Amino acid sequence: MNWFTKTFTSTIGRKVIVALTGLFLCLFLVVHLLGNLQLLANDGGKSFNTYAKFMAESPLIRVVSIGNFAFILLHIIQSVILTMQNRQARPVQYAIVASNASWASRNMGFLGSFILLFIVGHLSQFWWQAKFGAMPTIAIDGVQMKDLYLVVHKAFQNPFIVVFYVLAMGFIGFHLSHGFQSAFQTLGLNHVKYTPLIQKLGLAFCILIPLGYAVIPVMMYLRSM
Repeated sequence: MNWFTKTFTSTIGRKVIVALTGLFLCLFLVVHLLGNLQLLANDGGKSFNTYAKFMAESPLIRVVSIGNFAFILLHIIQSVILTMQNRQARPVQYAIVASNASWASRNMGFLGSFILLFIVGHLSQFWWQAKFGAMPTIAIDGVQMKDLYLVVHKAFQNPFIVVFYVLAMGFIGFHLSHGFQSAFQTLGLNHVKYTPLIQKLGLAFCILIPLGYAVIPVMMYLRSM
């Protein structure tokens, strides 16, 4: 196991972990968005609560959820360690930043910190309330469960929460604009034939996924007016 420990505590090993966990989280964003889009169904929350019931009852989803939390922590920890190592290796910052370095690539630490703040707020606002909060129940397929749609609906009636949520999606988009392609490069999957396609997919991903998330609170807020 010594070789394993050395491999994944090396700089390259840490970058691989960040890349793999990042790509997994990209997949999670897609699946989570597909579920959250049920919030836009004009049926009083039935579609979303049905989706929430399935998520709560599926053993596979429970395992994936635990893994998702683990991957988020691993992604954050390894990213922080790499950032600290880079700063120690270069204590004096370059006077001139490379012209080909994007704003996102130069500010991944700032973007990641803001996204972490959003995740903590998101979990306290929704996940914590869903697990431990007291709220009305609703019957779905003959089973009484917490009306999770009501939690989201109430939150997105607050314009400050809506603005913060949309702003966070913009930051996630910038984070993804660098992270998506960087992950493939770290894993050695860049090639003169495939890199342009990966770049286009990355651009579409970093725009469409955050936009999809941002539309939800805006639409729900406008409907409540």
